[in-house]
Amino acid sequence: TYGKMDGLGASGMSAFSSDPKTQVMRQIQQEAAMQNARMLVEKLNEHCFERCVPKPGSSLSSGEESCFTTCMEKYMTAWNTVSKQYVARIQKESQQGGSGGSSF
Repeated sequence: TYGKMDGLGASGMSAFSSDPKTQVMRQIQQEAAMQNARMLVEKLNEHCFERCVPKPGSSLSSGEESCFTTCMEKYMTAWNTVSKQYVARIQKESQQGGSGGSSF
């Protein structure tokens, strides 16, 4: 176990000074992705279920099921489009900011 700890000592920290920051960023991105997935499921339930199942019973009718499926597909397509545009914008901004930040 001492060998692993030595690798994380001062020499390891100076060689990979940006690595802890990268790990934190990845963790934040993963947590944000999980939060987005939860929000997506909540919004799908909120919008599609309320729209397609006006009187919930013990099971969905074929009409309710097809309505729900169509609604989910449309909502997820819109969600993916917005997410891709958002990610592209963040990447563009981080590349622009990244070149200026390296002068420190």
